[in-house]
Amino acid sequence: MGIHYLQYWEKKTMITKVQKWGNSQGIRIPKKFLDNSHIRIGEEVELAIRDGKIIIESTNKIHGRYSISELVSNLPKDYNSEEENWGIPIGKEEW
Repeated sequence: MGIHYLQYWEKKTMITKVQKWGNSQGIRIPKKFLDNSHIRIGEEVELAIRDGKIIIESTNKIHGRYSISELVSNLPKDYNSEEENWGIPIGKEEW
């Protein structure tokens, strides 16, 4: 399979292979690594090289497009949030 965990998960390291996928190269990232790094499938990540190491970090974008701070910064300065009346509960909704 190409993925080999080092002795215990507590080490939070693994050895894997860079593999060719079509015209690109890639590595497989185990679910446990994604869960512990709070990165989700389909999320944009930033790749960087630091001290000769490849670093993968979340861009913290919502659905791959915007971060919360970007969205909030676009609100008008005089914006005041208020509660919206959506009507009476239907089905098993609780208000």
